[in-house]
Amino acid sequence: MKPFFPTFDYTDVFIAPWATTNDFIWNGQIILMGFLVSLSCGLIGTFIVLRKLALMGDAISHSILPGLVAGIIIFQSKAIVPMFIGACFAGLFCSFCIEWLQTKTPLKPDAALGLTFTSFFALGVLAVSQMGHHIHIDAECLLYGEIGMIPLLENISVGSVSFGPYPIGIMVIISIIIILMLIIFYRQLLVTSFDQALSISLGFPLKKIHYALMTLLALTIVSAFEAVGVILVVAMLVFPSTTASFFFTRIPAILIFTFPLSIIYSVGGFFLARWMDCSIAGAMVVVAVLCFLSAWIITARMNFFSNLLPSKN
Repeated sequence: MKPFFPTFDYTDVFIAPWATTNDFIWNGQIILMGFLVSLSCGLIGTFIVLRKLALMGDAISHSILPGLVAGIIIFQSKAIVPMFIGACFAGLFCSFCIEWLQTKTPLKPDAALGLTFTSFFALGVLAVSQMGHHIHIDAECLLYGEIGMIPLLENISVGSVSFGPYPIGIMVIISIIIILMLIIFYRQLLVTSFDQALSISLGFPLKKIHYALMTLLALTIVSAFEAVGVILVVAMLVFPSTTASFFFTRIPAILIFTFPLSIIYSVGGFFLARWMDCSIAGAMVVVAVLCFLSAWIITARMNFFSNLLPSKN
């Protein structure tokens, strides 16, 4: 039986992935994709967590499955654009349904969320089981993703110049859009996340800001699902901000700290997967869990020792 922890080979884990130019490019693209997914999800996830909507990311990540299937069936193509359109529509429609159930029915927010995303996900599973064999949908890939296959996907080319696989290009664009939107609308997002009464007095359109944030969230999830799947992407939405919050209380510091955490997740997850011979996306989430636990233990010890010090009063 295969041991849970394989024998650790330093050369195979840390040296072999960069032995040749092709190996360097291949594995570098995997790590870059992991970094971009962690960064974009972490930045948008900071405000999702602030608004106590962490499960909204889980809901949308599950709800895009029927949209993916519908896009492929309607356009009879597995190209990125039809899938992207279908998934975005499903994610936004899921958000609208949750909001409608909360305001128009006696359902509590958690019940509305659970009812909506399980219904969407069940519909997606049914569609995949009924139509997947006709259009060759890999349900396991949609659910769990396979970041290790990113270098095999179609490249973005302009003339004779190749810019790498299209998922990386899409994540670069999404990351830039998120950074720009957070810079431009930081004040509106911050105020509406903490104090709705103040937001109304300042004339901020709460509904528009909410749906704009949900749109960004849906775009991020749809762009990331091919790398980490619709299940694991929710971890990247939650872990960076919650880990950073152990050390920082100000939102700008938490957002900035998402950058080094994304590097740790992607690089650490790659090498962990190399050693354990397991899913790279799953290993990245395990590294995120370890970072969270480490931050918790460090701050707990710091608070313990600070309480032992004599009070200045």
